[in-house]
Amino acid sequence: MSDYLLAIDQGTTSSRAIIFNAQGLPVARAQQEFKQYFPQDGWVEHDGEELWQSTLAVCREALIQGNLDASQIAAIGITNQRETTLVWDAATGTPIHPAIVWQDRRTADYCAELKAAGHEAAVAAKTGLLIDPYFSGTKLRWVLDNVAGARERAERGELRFGTVDSFLLWRLTGGKSHKTDATNASRTLLFNIHTQQWDAHMLALLEIPPSLLPEVLDCAADFGVIDAELLGAAIPVLGMAGDQQAALIGQACFQPGMVKSTYGTGCFMIQNTGDTPVASKNRLLTTVGYRLDGKVTYAVEGSIFVAGAAVQWLRDGIKLISHARESEALAEATGDACGVYLVPAFTGLGAPYWDPKARGAIFGLTRDTGIKEIVTAGLQSVCYQTRDLLEAMRQDGAAEPSALRVDGGMVENNWVMQFLADILGVPVERPEITETTALGVAYLAGLKAGIYRDLDEIAGHWQRQQRFDPRMGAEHRSTLYHGWLDAVQRVRSEG
Repeated sequence: MSDYLLAIDQGTTSSRAIIFNAQGLPVARAQQEFKQYFPQDGWVEHDGEELWQSTLAVCREALIQGNLDASQIAAIGITNQRETTLVWDAATGTPIHPAIVWQDRRTADYCAELKAAGHEAAVAAKTGLLIDPYFSGTKLRWVLDNVAGARERAERGELRFGTVDSFLLWRLTGGKSHKTDATNASRTLLFNIHTQQWDAHMLALLEIPPSLLPEVLDCAADFGVIDAELLGAAIPVLGMAGDQQAALIGQACFQPGMVKSTYGTGCFMIQNTGDTPVASKNRLLTTVGYRLDGKVTYAVEGSIFVAGAAVQWLRDGIKLISHARESEALAEATGDACGVYLVPAFTGLGAPYWDPKARGAIFGLTRDTGIKEIVTAGLQSVCYQTRDLLEAMRQDGAAEPSALRVDGGMVENNWVMQFLADILGVPVERPEITETTALGVAYLAGLKAGIYRDLDEIAGHWQRQQRFDPRMGAEHRSTLYHGWLDAVQRVRSEG
């Protein structure tokens, strides 16, 4: 039996495929970026067909890179940008509207109406979430109400809804499998995290026909078998998790209190809270960390909308750098006290502010300010936002982490990792394998395939590559962070 595992990591700016061996080591990988669409202020869309075609292309390329035949792949795992919403024709699999991306804020006014009507407490109690455009439910309602004939077609059972994992699974299996896992379901605003069922009250509140919804399974389960002609063999899909929960697994944060933070397009800090769903008093989210053998492990999460996307903006939007790797040398030349603050509220602010109408700004500019100071401020903004999340967790009474495990593209930047440790006052641990999102879903598929016995065996594979210990004095740390808080207050819509 083959022990290779193919992880599909469909992210916000690119689709990736990574093939891992049984030791959790990558043996082949492929990546393809795709276009971002911004049709109006605060709107963010993807072309569903581009998501599918890029995913299929990288899977084929990874097999070529690894000199592997599809028959050597024991199982596939799928991880994905979570709240991004697709609705497609049940007969053809064709999306009826562009994918509405998790960053999209078009439903902000509707969310404000729901809050004003007093629904937020009940929604939080059932779903663990806040009423915010971030989540899939209001996006789905928008599609039904704004695409001609969509609601009527949904009522007739002609349409299907899914986050990206469900859409890819549908296409991979030729429409035979309409399923998702508990982590992705828990991000829709439609799923009751206590009963582990689609919630009738939430469906009624948002006017969502139940026939649209996928079946919800454990994270390691039989999701279906891909059509043999796609890759050359009928491979089972045995693992599925939203990208941040997949990273929690890839970082082996299996004990209550363990924390990881992933730095991709956005930044997401998740703390394992065990079998108890902890309600945050500081506007963090209660979510499903993972579900295995019917047993739910819960987590508390803080979500930052713009992390790596800030560097992408510096590169592509205002062209201060030509490659992200240039930012490290610029920051080293600048130092941590440049006096400039960049608040990247391009699509509003996430946790703990949840202000969809906030917009980005740069503060502290002087005649001496140049490219390196603005780039440094962009890097620092990611660390300051992480501190916001950690402070919220601290105020919720969470145990102080002994270390923060980090992953994602930005963690290759040593300057950022040292500043992160300094501004948090907490050691930062970077693992040997930083592609932990893909690794986590490969582990899930391998668990179901019998390649791994249990979570303890998976945890044994985790290795630290480097540890960054805080070096900054407490007074300097406090001064820098309070400058950030002042900058954030200035961009708040109610500030």
